[in-house]
Amino acid sequence: MKHSLSTFPPPGPAPRDPRRRLVLAGLLGAYAASLIPWALAQPVANAEQGAFLGVSAILAGRQTLDAAQARRLYDALVADDAGFAGAAQALLKLINDRKIDPAQLHQVLTDEKSPLAPVAQNIARAWFMGIIGNGDKARALAYEDALNAQIVQDFLKPPTYAYGAYGSWSKKP
Repeated sequence: MKHSLSTFPPPGPAPRDPRRRLVLAGLLGAYAASLIPWALAQPVANAEQGAFLGVSAILAGRQTLDAAQARRLYDALVADDAGFAGAAQALLKLINDRKIDPAQLHQVLTDEKSPLAPVAQNIARAWFMGIIGNGDKARALAYEDALNAQIVQDFLKPPTYAYGAYGSWSKKP
């Protein structure tokens, strides 16, 4: 079979192929998922919530976290700070790009005076103490389910009631 020059593509850059782009995007997504392998196994509504779960797992040192509690905490953090979702994604990218050891994360963010330091602190406070916000805007979303209570639950049981008369807990000390 004889080929003519007209059947071969002209030299130069290859034309854009949408299938090639789809394959490349799929490979990039699979690579990103390998950085936090468990995060995509849990149900997430969007990439922003996925980044929150990834950072949460790193900070909490847990491979799985309660999905319903994660959703409540994420929604509250986003309601408290409109830029939280993007900041959580930026924090996850920083951790993955620089391969920061979770035990050193706080020190690295503090030493660099990173604007992402409060994001990590807010996520840790949300999971470990169940508290979102600061000062008069602070609100508790978890108590018995907060990680500080779960870590010691085999020896200690946090009380589910207030000590003192009814309503005594509502007055500031």
